[in-house]
Amino acid sequence: MILLDTDVMVDILRGFDPAIDWLNSLQEEGVGVPGFVAMELLQGCQNSKEQRQLEKELTEYELYWPDAEDCHRALETFSSYRLSDNIGLMDALIAETVVGHKAQLATFNTKHFRVLKSLQSIQPYKR
Repeated sequence: MILLDTDVMVDILRGFDPAIDWLNSLQEEGVGVPGFVAMELLQGCQNSKEQRQLEKELTEYELYWPDAEDCHRALETFSSYRLSDNIGLMDALIAETVVGHKAQLATFNTKHFRVLKSLQSIQPYKR
């Protein structure tokens, strides 16, 4: 299972050829989106037309949400690494959602997630 981080979803939504080719190559692999990534994408919409288009495109993906255990780990992660490594609240929630679903995170923001040894991440294509 591969869950897509916000930066990868932005490339896909913009039609970036390497991102689309990579996504199309995952025929047998389960692909989804953490619910918090969907929320970050919605936050970036400038108007209702953009939001409706994004909501339509998001229906192509299963959304994955954290359970209570994932949220507890996210709190520990955020508390432990917020000051020392500048991990963001949403990054902690996204990462622990991925860990809880025993998935890999497709992202280019490896700097944000490097402190999480339990997180498996991949850089899915060349930028």
